[in-house]
Amino acid sequence: MTAAIIVAAGRSERMGANLDKAFLSLGPRPVVAYSMMAFQACPDISEIVLVVRREQVAASKGMAQMFGISKLRRVVHGGVRRQDSVQNGLAELAPETRCVAIHDAARPLVTPELISETVRSALKHGSGVAAKHIVDTIKYVEKGTVVTKTMDRSKLWAVQTPQTFKIELLKQAYAKLAERGETVTDDAAAVEMLGEQVRLVEWTQPNLKITVAEDLTVAAALLRI
Repeated sequence: MTAAIIVAAGRSERMGANLDKAFLSLGPRPVVAYSMMAFQACPDISEIVLVVRREQVAASKGMAQMFGISKLRRVVHGGVRRQDSVQNGLAELAPETRCVAIHDAARPLVTPELISETVRSALKHGSGVAAKHIVDTIKYVEKGTVVTKTMDRSKLWAVQTPQTFKIELLKQAYAKLAERGETVTDDAAAVEMLGEQVRLVEWTQPNLKITVAEDLTVAAALLRI
């Protein structure tokens, strides 16, 4: 079976005042509820583990009940780094889990269709990572604000979530990461460290990440709420 880990334990410094952006209101629901409902509606997902700040564990269980998230297996607290939070979630998955989809709760526009695309890729290739082509011209700056060179945008992708992997591959990647004592910003980077190929799943629809307060207004418009 395929499980999902929804990560909602970040500190949200860019929001200001150390806000918990996953639990900010986005229309009639908190931000994290949109992701949970998408995974609930996806037929390829059997269970969900939600990773939140320690002080949000009890409230998250009530929220899941309110929005009918029957696939929720466990709510666990996160760690200092994103990768620590993911590992806390991995520890709670059922033994029969074959694949796992990792998703950042700060991306409320995720759809069941995108989730399924990444699952299909993972089952076939070992990985399936949501991504889109970069359309802007990208400048590489070595120092300060002076351009060092222009990158070839035809080879550049913006990587998003969900990021779905065969469970044993991801566990091996995180074990190697711990052994090397390194920090990564996404799960794909951990798998890359193993020397394994990471397969991207192109997704052209909006999959906005809530980073600053203004993103809530944009997300609300895209969700039409």
